Amino acid sequence: MKSIIQDIKAVQKNDPAAKSLIEVLLCHTPLHAIIFHRFIHELYKINIPILPRFLSQINRFLTGIEIHPGATIGKGFFIDHGMGIVIGETTIIGNYCVMFHGVTLGGTGKHQGKRHPTIGHNTYIGMGAVLLGPLNVGNNVKIGANTFIVMKDIPDNVTVVGQTPRIVKLNGTKVSHPLPNTTVINHKD
Repeated sequence: MKSIIQDIKAVQKNDPAAKSLIEVLLCHTPLHAIIFHRFIHELYKINIPILPRFLSQINRFLTGIEIHPGATIGKGFFIDHGMGIVIGETTIIGNYCVMFHGVTLGGTGKHQGKRHPTIGHNTYIGMGAVLLGPLNVGNNVKIGANTFIVMKDIPDNVTVVGQTPRIVKLNGTKVSHPLPNTTVINHKD
């Protein structure tokens, strides 16, 4: 319940179109998808067969947002214009993250076990971004719209953009260099 309250507060904080609490509760479809997922995820964790996947498909049909029941999502998660979002089974999303429509947190089909991204806290993922494989995204990261990242970790406190991903800000300072192949990521709460 605490996570759901934080999710509602995230909508009020991040969505300028949210005029009132009642409007958020009745009309913010991405919030509905997140709340429904939180209940489905609990069923998934206690190993109830088939039902979590079936309910996630209903959630997808109703909201246009596909979240696998196994995905772990931190508190204060905000999705804006959620249509077309895909969040894979082994995805982990930290606290207070913002995501826009058309984002894919998916797998490459080449991995067993952990197959999807791990997203740090306070991360912003722009419209149409695609993150594939068991990569790690640090804390306080901004990923620009239509950025395409496959199997490259992203360090803390950077802004990444482009079809060939480049770091354009590091700790608030403008830089320009390719995304490194490997980095050390610290995902402390």
